[in-house]
Amino acid sequence: MTDEMKAEVERHLDVMREGSSEFFGEDDLRERLVAFVKGGPPLRVKLGMDPSSPDLHLGHTVVLRKLGRLQELGHTAIFLVGDFTAMIGDPTGKKKTRPALDAEQVRSNAQTYVDQVSHVLDVSRAEIRFNSEWMGELSSEEIVRLCSRYTVARLLEREDFATRYRDGTPISVHEFLYPFVQSYDSVALTADIELGGTDQTFNLLMAREIQRSYGQAPQAVITHPLLVGTDGREKMSKSLGNTIGIEDSPDQIYGKTMSISDDLMLEYFDLLGDGSSGWAEQATERNRLSEGSGDPMAFKQALARLLVTRFHGAENAHRAAERFSSVIRQKQAPDDLPEIEILLANDLEKGLLDLLRELEFTSSNGEGRRLVAQRAVQIDGEIVEDPSHRLGAGQYQLKVGKRRFARICLR
Repeated sequence: MTDEMKAEVERHLDVMREGSSEFFGEDDLRERLVAFVKGGPPLRVKLGMDPSSPDLHLGHTVVLRKLGRLQELGHTAIFLVGDFTAMIGDPTGKKKTRPALDAEQVRSNAQTYVDQVSHVLDVSRAEIRFNSEWMGELSSEEIVRLCSRYTVARLLEREDFATRYRDGTPISVHEFLYPFVQSYDSVALTADIELGGTDQTFNLLMAREIQRSYGQAPQAVITHPLLVGTDGREKMSKSLGNTIGIEDSPDQIYGKTMSISDDLMLEYFDLLGDGSSGWAEQATERNRLSEGSGDPMAFKQALARLLVTRFHGAENAHRAAERFSSVIRQKQAPDDLPEIEILLANDLEKGLLDLLRELEFTSSNGEGRRLVAQRAVQIDGEIVEDPSHRLGAGQYQLKVGKRRFARICLR
């Protein structure tokens, strides 16, 4: 092998290692990379996600962008929609049995995934697969044979299963099926590499053993850190309401990014950056901040602009920054705020709590009362202190919290 080929193999491995937590099977993978640079087939790189909710968020993009970078190197990117596994429910990190989704929910969520992934991955050159393709075809006998390839004792080595078993918390039998199906996905796709978060390490390593039992070379496993949500405590998760969504509006992405702590913004920069234009320019400032110097506010503003630019373009990022400055820092309503027309009932008045619900600023009267008690609701610049306040016909400007505004016309 020539020096140029050796250098090319190392370049690919460097990309794989970059930003990762652990890299299992690197030595075996090196041999396949050598074959690739000599003109052999590209490596098959698998990333699976269950459509347990309809929206992907920035946490998903940590591994999605790695998949995209390996695609750029000439390998086959496989984005696997776990429509079958979603109906089982991933038990990873769960302290109790996770409710499984029904087929209709899964189909509805899965429909949005490919469009959202296209913001990060070139789906025209990727394999987009659904694991119901093969799991729906397996016979009962084949499923029993699959389950015979691993022991209950090994499954109970998983931290979440072990903890629940030790604490006497019920574990449903169907939950044991999840890692088997995820492992069989790698068999069905003849995966050379699987990407995932650190919370998936057990399942990804189990797939290596299941592949061996089917006579396949085991996949390499590359895990990545989990992105902490905007609450600064738990991993980013739709169910916890701490996400920044891929399809959030420019104002939402900018505002949510500005809400994170100064410490967390450095983690976001490290996990979400890719060294491209803009990100590379901020690397020096990031290092200054970690050393206790620099301007945290300016850096966070730059991070917010970079994230909006990634999904909505530079022009929308510039506009989002301007709106944030006027709304949050100057406490002004956006200039382009549309007027909402609402028809009054027979009594010609509208209750404040009903109005907040109708505008979807709150989901219940109780939430509205709490906001009023917190002095977080203003009408025409005046704080409302009475939750039973009523409004007659006319035009009003409503402000709830720091970022939500509405111009309304009651008639």
